[in-house]
Amino acid sequence: MSHRIQIVMDTRDAHTLADWWADTLDWVVEPSDPAFIRSMIEQGRATEADTTTHGGQLVWRGAAAICPADQVERPDRLRILFQDVPEAKTVKNRLHWDVRMGDDFATARETLEARGAAYVDTRSQGPFTWHVMTDPEGNEFCVTP
Repeated sequence: MSHRIQIVMDTRDAHTLADWWADTLDWVVEPSDPAFIRSMIEQGRATEADTTTHGGQLVWRGAAAICPADQVERPDRLRILFQDVPEAKTVKNRLHWDVRMGDDFATARETLEARGAAYVDTRSQGPFTWHVMTDPEGNEFCVTP
């Protein structure tokens, strides 16, 4: 029996970082269901403190997820969840992802830097070359062709 996984990233601002990564990966932020959120508050299963407004919409505070646009309705979709945590990032990630940006990954690097990513280093092994970068919250990722 196979199992599905979801990647979860600890953040300082889940909604803003989810927006950034959705744009970077050409994915979408999963839609919020304000009616469901309000019903949870009315039933006493959540409080107003559990919510916030982001992009003009009522959302759960401290968590946002992204997925490929064509998978939004699928229960088995690829998914990255961003969740706020109280502690700051202090060391290098033990896990990171590689983002394949196509052959012109030098331009991709410049585009990402213009959007708030930081360039760390360019590395290579044999015929393979990649850029090490950090997202706006300092999480490492690599850009590959």
